[in-house]
Amino acid sequence: MDATDGSPWNNSSGCEEERRPAQKEGKKSNVLPLWGNERTMNLNPLILTNIQSSHYFKVNLYELKTYHEVIDEIYYKVSHLEPWEKGSRKTAGQTGMCGGRFMQVRGVGAGGIVSTAYCLLYKLFTLRLTRKQLNGLINHPDSPYIRALGFMYIRYTQPPPDLFSWYDDYLEDEEELDVKAGGGQIMKMGDILKQFLTKLEWFSTLFPRIPVPIQKELEQRLAEKFPHNTGNLRGSKPSITLNNQGKYSSSNSRKDDGIRTQQPRHIPDSEVQWGEAERTSYWRARCVYVIQ
Repeated sequence: MDATDGSPWNNSSGCEEERRPAQKEGKKSNVLPLWGNERTMNLNPLILTNIQSSHYFKVNLYELKTYHEVIDEIYYKVSHLEPWEKGSRKTAGQTGMCGGRFMQVRGVGAGGIVSTAYCLLYKLFTLRLTRKQLNGLINHPDSPYIRALGFMYIRYTQPPPDLFSWYDDYLEDEEELDVKAGGGQIMKMGDILKQFLTKLEWFSTLFPRIPVPIQKELEQRLAEKFPHNTGNLRGSKPSITLNNQGKYSSSNSRKDDGIRTQQPRHIPDSEVQWGEAERTSYWRARCVYVIQ
């Protein structure tokens, strides 16, 4: 039975503190649609494989059966929003350890040690959140990481035409959090959401592609909402990617920032998957050569 009461926070959210007035858009179904792949949550295959094979997900998170238990786990365990734990991706290149039993025992897959944040993000997906629960996440008063995982859940699972309506009221949100594994990259919540709407890249992974017509509409609506930042919306807050040296960098820190004005092309799914696969195959080939 639909228990929607018109409020974006409710008894199921666990939030006593109201962040915002109720949206005046009428009642919506409490059942959330799922966009894209209903099994993978549209995650990169390498990340998903590491989540599903990790001891933390299979054992620790398996014991969490309720929405509130998962929220508590996010509160105590999440400290960044990267898909991989700090330094773990380097282990895939160590001689004699690539793809071997030693890595599997330690829980290190081909990509590295998948982060607590992404394990919990996928755990939320297995719960099939309702609209009321998702609103409870993004308005939660206890931790910005609870809210951030709610916004990431939206980016990965909700239909692209609905993204702006989910994010609109929070694009000027100034709550801060450190998004980088190991610390050192503080961002405001509103700037994170702008990046979710305008960029595919998020550290060493990619979000689901937004169809070009919808992407143009999103950029137009952002330009109308932030007219003084029209020229910088695509690169306003750091484009979080890996540079050629394998280090994290932001577009704002580059000296040639003015050169990077062309719009990024939308990358086919096949290329997204092969980017990780090629790197994995390369390191495995090197390991085989060294061992021989």
